[in-house]
Amino acid sequence: MNASSGSSGSPGPGLYALKPWYARKLSGVRGTLARREVSPDTLTAAGVVCAAGAGAALAWLPAPLAAPPVALLLAARLAFANLDGALARDTGRTTRRGSLLNELGDRAADLAVIAGFLTLAPLWLVATAALAATLPSWVSLAGAAAGAPRLNGGPVGKTERCALVVVAAASGWWVPVLAVIAAGSAVTAVTRGVRLWGELGRTQEPGRPRTPEQAESSSTQQELRAR
Repeated sequence: MNASSGSSGSPGPGLYALKPWYARKLSGVRGTLARREVSPDTLTAAGVVCAAGAGAALAWLPAPLAAPPVALLLAARLAFANLDGALARDTGRTTRRGSLLNELGDRAADLAVIAGFLTLAPLWLVATAALAATLPSWVSLAGAAAGAPRLNGGPVGKTERCALVVVAAASGWWVPVLAVIAAGSAVTAVTRGVRLWGELGRTQEPGRPRTPEQAESSSTQQELRAR
């Protein structure tokens, strides 16, 4: 089975800055999973299932009763998103197929959570928020494909979107939260695009040394091509 490689890149603003701390807290769990030979792909799939469960709880349970299960399932979703790539790297099971599965799983999880709003808010707003929620990742992937470091984080990245969904589940503010997700995700995509444009422009300067992040990104791409 092919393992997901996960995503590594420059830490961005927002709650994503806590990822190194969170990864350290999960190190014991990674060790247990590695000893039991759990596939990183299984963790990717589990994250999607948790996201779908959160979306279902959001749709079926009234606020604020939806808040506890939604918060628990989204916390599990974020944990699995952290663990799959880290486990793949720890056990030497990073592959191109796994990297693809990891990215598709993240996008599917994003959409599954937003789908929970379908019975709670206008369809056009749900569709707008769903599209906007995927934009930051597409911008980051385009930058990484061009040789720039993989950008992550806010102001409204994956972690912030999960937090906003919990706020909606607790308060019943479906429309305002969706509007914030849509607008914030669009701002995040533009912010990443501007950062990447500047970064790629600097890398084109003749004789300019590569940053450690660029060297790591290039090394990772070469490793995946070799597999």
